[in-house]
Amino acid sequence: MAKQLAFVHTVPGLVPTFADLARASLPGWETFNIVDESLLRNTIRTGRLTEATMRRVAGHVWSAVDAGADAVLVTCSSIGPAVDATRPLCPVPLFRIDEAMADRAVATGPRIGVLATLNSTLAPTRDLIARRAEEAGQPVEILDDVCQGAFEALQAGDRDGHDAAVADAVRRMLPAVDVIVLAQASMARVVDGMPAGSVTIPVLTSPGSAMERLAALLPAA
Repeated sequence: MAKQLAFVHTVPGLVPTFADLARASLPGWETFNIVDESLLRNTIRTGRLTEATMRRVAGHVWSAVDAGADAVLVTCSSIGPAVDATRPLCPVPLFRIDEAMADRAVATGPRIGVLATLNSTLAPTRDLIARRAEEAGQPVEILDDVCQGAFEALQAGDRDGHDAAVADAVRRMLPAVDVIVLAQASMARVVDGMPAGSVTIPVLTSPGSAMERLAALLPAA
């Protein structure tokens, strides 16, 4: 039987993105999705990741395992700490979307910029980068910012408005850092749409980085 990779999403629109990435990175693996928008919605409403939401994330991970998953990837950075809390008891490999991206940022340079469209995503991403830098023995300086109006534009269906707000934030941050991290998977497409030559430092995104790590760590199906 084919190996099964489960995705736990908080944004339904990311389902086809990760399906395509999985086909390219993990040939022979099959995928299935668990989508719960309320995990992110509740985190935004409360302004923090609550214990109740963390328990629900763990429940989704275990549901994926019970459904036959051989590995699980949680694709929302805002709930990343719940993945860390669940991992020690999970019987299959469990990944958070931003870990590979954080490691790559730490290896790239000491001045790391973090951009997000939600305040609730900044702290988990910043904390992850700081922790991974400490584990690697690499001193870093982290500068973060929220792309004002981007999330609201996306919620209203204005993808162009979202992308423009993120691109503007990238341009503002470029002179101050060695590498920029786009904290949310929904931001990943923006840099590809910016004019050639306008981005002069590495800008890291989580979907591709995460799937590259899974391809390196998971057995061939």
